[in-house]
Amino acid sequence: MANKNEVKKPNIFVRMGKKLKETFSELKKVTWPTFPKVVKSTCTVLVVVLVFLLVLTGINQLLQFLLELLTSIGA
Repeated sequence: MANKNEVKKPNIFVRMGKKLKETFSELKKVTWPTFPKVVKSTCTVLVVVLVFLLVLTGINQLLQFLLELLTSIGA
């Protein structure tokens, strides 16, 4: 038999409700960035992505050129 000192686990819906309540409580404490800061951060991310795109495209083109050079020598 179960021990009488055991604490019964709450219902799943009670636990989910408690978790949602805690989540919304934490979201109220968040300091959200201003719109200009979001735009600046987005622009920074886009610039970094474009730089990486250009670098990787350059490396790809270089490797493709070297591969074509090697295969033309062997043929």
